[in-house]
Amino acid sequence: MKVIETDLAGVLILEPRVFGDARGYFMETYRANVYGELGIPPLVQDNLSYSRRGVLRGLHIQHPRAQGKLVQVLAGEVFDVAVDLRRGSPQFGRWTAVRLSAENRRQFWIPPGFAHGFLVTGEEALFVYKNTDYYSPETEFSLRWDDPAIGIDWPLNGLTPEVSQKDGAALALSEIASERLPTREDYP
Repeated sequence: MKVIETDLAGVLILEPRVFGDARGYFMETYRANVYGELGIPPLVQDNLSYSRRGVLRGLHIQHPRAQGKLVQVLAGEVFDVAVDLRRGSPQFGRWTAVRLSAENRRQFWIPPGFAHGFLVTGEEALFVYKNTDYYSPETEFSLRWDDPAIGIDWPLNGLTPEVSQKDGAALALSEIASERLPTREDYP
């Protein structure tokens, strides 16, 4: 597996080995010992979402009970984003992104303490999440996807993204009570 470090320490782009021939291809999408060597804790829950072009999901985070997420696109293409929300982190409020597609077969590791979201840039996307903790709606909240203080350069190409009611009501980072945010000590 090829591991590509991003400009945010701990956030990784992974390129699993793909074995293909005229019949198609095979690849491992998760193997506990291999991913554990990369610092990725055991994964306990899988989620699958389907979205069409222009849908923006996120930026979501849970605290406490933060989820690390290993994400991948099975069909289509997305622009996937991680934002460090750990108070005390030298990277606090910074973001990084990667294009994930069925074609490039890349995975993106977003550690606990980071907000996560994506924009569907292909006609559609079938998106899988592997999580380090269970979904906890009482600890989940959303960061505003277009917070100017974060400044994510979403590839909208003139589109107005379609967001959920919850994501449309998300707060800017400056509006989120500091005790609501994780710390670097919570998720080193």
